[in-house]
Amino acid sequence: MRLTFVAILAFILITLTSAKKAETPAVNWLTFEQAVEKAKTEKRPIFIDVYTDWCGWCKVMDKNTFSDPEVAKILNSKFYAVKFDAEQKENVVFNGTTFKFVASGKNGYHELAAALLNNQLSYPTVVFLNEDFAMIQPLAGYRKADEFHKIVQFIGYGHYKNIKWNDWEKQYKSPYVKG
Repeated sequence: MRLTFVAILAFILITLTSAKKAETPAVNWLTFEQAVEKAKTEKRPIFIDVYTDWCGWCKVMDKNTFSDPEVAKILNSKFYAVKFDAEQKENVVFNGTTFKFVASGKNGYHELAAALLNNQLSYPTVVFLNEDFAMIQPLAGYRKADEFHKIVQFIGYGHYKNIKWNDWEKQYKSPYVKG
């Protein structure tokens, strides 16, 4: 009897945990090439998370910022979101140029990461490209979900085209402030 009760309780907890995870939207990460191809047919800005496997703050940003439902929702609806390993070995062809891995020191770097980060290889750095693949802004460093949401809303909804950041901050309505 006791074993049956424990089994039922475990089943209920697993079911509730699974349902909670299913409700939380995840970012639909694409490769760089996939995002460029999609943007050619349905114009949208591209958001690129430039990271490395050894970067601790990159992992914290994945866990705390990109997993946030409000952040995931806007990244999925307004951008093509890309995860780009700054040390990947595979070539990437973009705008007629082949970007390659460059062996350097212990790990090396990818030429596309260097180009996107203006040769400032700092991780995490996120990069925003407009609908025509022109650089809007690279942004280095860890950002918490509430701060990051403000930034992606500013760029994702195109506010950056006609309002200054300081003016935007004054009118921004945070989904994280209750009341």
